[in-house]
Amino acid sequence: MNTITHTSCPLCKGSYIRKRFTCKDRFATNEEFEVMECQGCGFVFTQGIPDEKEIGRYYESQTYISHSNTRKGLLNKVYHCVRSIMLRKKVNLIERLTLLQNGRILDYGAGTGYFARAMEKAGWDVTAIEKSPQARELAQKEFGFTMHPETYLTQLGDKEFDVVTLWHVMEHIQELDTFWDELYRIIDDTGIAVIAVPNCKSYDARHYKENWAAYDVPRHLWHFTPTTIMRWGEKHGFILEREYTMPFDGFYISMLSEGYKGSGMASVKGFLTALKGWFAQWTRRDASSSLIYVFRKRR
Repeated sequence: MNTITHTSCPLCKGSYIRKRFTCKDRFATNEEFEVMECQGCGFVFTQGIPDEKEIGRYYESQTYISHSNTRKGLLNKVYHCVRSIMLRKKVNLIERLTLLQNGRILDYGAGTGYFARAMEKAGWDVTAIEKSPQARELAQKEFGFTMHPETYLTQLGDKEFDVVTLWHVMEHIQELDTFWDELYRIIDDTGIAVIAVPNCKSYDARHYKENWAAYDVPRHLWHFTPTTIMRWGEKHGFILEREYTMPFDGFYISMLSEGYKGSGMASVKGFLTALKGWFAQWTRRDASSSLIYVFRKRR
């Protein structure tokens, strides 16, 4: 298998990196991958990741919910219930941040198209990009909604969008520096990037350590904190304007994590852990399992 090994930090290029721990691919292969941390800037990343030609097989399962819409099992039913609530909240957030009712939006990594479709119904001019052919096919079948492959990104015009959204996508992108540069190019000077990612500094991440489900190696290549994602944005001409918690994510992730530990009554134990994290984030925002970051171009 062709893999990518980093000898220096992908963010700050510092050479002092060390293993934080080893995580197992609980979803597809049971392979183990090292999770590394830069001792200079604190950026955390997966080491020895499959390259672009190899990574696809790690997503190949009907249980990968963002590509299949499966409703099998309690956790997937919970996922769908929470998604229906969050879709309306996401639409409201975009309209509140932009003060627009019918702007131009790109949803990158659109999955099976639920958010893109919601924005279209709200009156927005929507472009959607999704890497997975399976997910694009499901979106076409479900909504009659056409989504583009990831190669379409370079065909987009300069300053074409008022908003670009990435809902739990940035952690999957292999060429981060290239992507951030493209992001800067396609967003209008007054536009925003809205990026949601897991937070490896969260209450549940600290609690579960190598069993934290949101490490999701090797599909999750990068593991962000509020500080490190801010530094990625600054590196490419953005400023971090706002942060929002995603309070529901911790419940889903904690229940999965308890299952990874082999706990009995995993759903109950995960719920209680997530509840503690939910209370913690009221006094410390970076306790949230996932965060939404709003970036603007530096003027």
